[in-house]
Parts: sequence; structure tokens; C-alpha cells
Amino acid sequence: MIETGLRDRVVIVTGGAAGIGRATALAFAAEGARVAAWDINADGADALVAALEAAGGRGMFRQVDVTDAAAVDEAVAGVADGWGGVDVLVNNAGIVRDAQLVKWKDGAVVGVMTDEAFDAVIDVNLRGVFHCTRAVAPYMIRARRGCILNASSVVGLYGNFGQTNYAASKAGVINMTRTWSRELGRHGIRVNAVAPGFVGTEILRAMPDRVLSSMVAHTPLGRLGEPEEIAAAYVWLASDAASFVSGATLSVDGGLVLGT
Repeated sequence: MIETGLRDRVVIVTGGAAGIGRATALAFAAEGARVAAWDINADGADALVAALEAAGGRGMFRQVDVTDAAAVDEAVAGVADGWGGVDVLVNNAGIVRDAQLVKWKDGAVVGVMTDEAFDAVIDVNLRGVFHCTRAVAPYMIRARRGCILNASSVVGLYGNFGQTNYAASKAGVINMTRTWSRELGRHGIRVNAVAPGFVGTEILRAMPDRVLSSMVAHTPLGRLGEPEEIAAAYVWLASDAASFVSGATLSVDGGLVLGT
């Protein structure tokens, strides 16, 4: 068994109640970490904490809206005060509000991406990452160590039809990752991003079969990814095995780029 060096480390996972976030929180707990799972949705919070404990770590849950800077600052302080600092931040929280920029049919505009849809995605996926990282950075700087992991997407690398807002937010995450790796590296802090492809979360698997079939057809490995496979990438990037990796964007996509 490879020693990750994550036992007793303090890990915050945003968007930790379901999907990739939940799998990531559980993966860190299985390494013996102390995991603070945050989500705007508090349903099942007690069950999640119990699952984190059963996995082999320690767990806590807090309902946090990452678009609220004051709430993020307060939540980070609560984790740091309770557990003595923050070692790893996984900026996983994200939403989608898909629409074409301009939908054109029969010579007329029949739909657009609204300001509300654009702003909502940017606020959670980009501004939320900014809020959380800004809040944890001082604790990591004082400790002279830390790891910040940001959820991007292959969409952030290559764009996607109907996802102007999402693609822009995930491209922004990549460049914030690169910038922070330059700014924070001198303090012993590593910053990396993960760019998942099509992953079989509950939301994705609820899509029509024809949509899922198209996703699989564009993935050379011939299947959807699993949340646990993305979680494993986060654990590796946070571990001692990746101690000289910073400023990178790791694609975990089944070869999707090759298939498009």
C-alpha cells in the first residue's frame, strides 16, 4: 500500500454532499484525513458524516454558499479553529445552466443565454473558487504548506455547445490555478486543477439515452467515468507522491480529447 501522507490532514471539500464531491470526501477519509464537507444542500448531512467516519477518517458537515464571501470566511475559520489549520482545499462546488448564446430558428431568435444564467454559473464556479481559496490561503501561508485543488473540466479546455457560461468558468479556473501556483508556491503551497470528462453522476445518468450514448461514443475508453476515479486523482495530487506537481491541469477523461 502506498503511503499518501494524508492521515490526520485537514481537508475541505466544497460541493461535498453528492457526486464527485461526496466521492472525493470519502476518498480522503479513507486515507485517514479529517474532512470538512461543505454544500449548499444539507440533505443527508448526518449520513455523510457517518460515512466519512466509517471510511476511516473524521468528518464534519457545514452548509455553505460559496458565493457568500463572509460565510466562506466564517466556515474556513471554523475548520481551522476546530482542527488546527487547513491542509487541503478541494474547490469542487459547481452548477450548470446550459443554453445557446443565441438560438436561431426559421430566420429569428427563439432563445438566448440570459444574464441570470450566465451570472449564476460564474458566481458559483469561478467566484466561489476565488472566495474559498482567498479564505484558506493565509492559514496555509502561515503553515508554510498546503494544497489547493480546483475542479475544471475538459469543457474549460475545448469549449462545448450550449455552455458559454460553464466553459468560461472552467477556463477561468485553469488560469487562476496557474496564477496561484506562481503566487503561492514560494510559501510551500501547491495549486493544481482536475479536468474531468463525462462522469456518471446521478445527474448525468438521468439524461436521455441518446445523450449518454453520444458521450460514450466520444470517449475512446468507451464508457463514462466514475466519481471515484476523479476522487482518486484529487487524492493523488494532494499526496506526497505529487509533491513536485504544481500549476498543472490533469485531464481525467478516458481519452475524450482524442475522440473529439
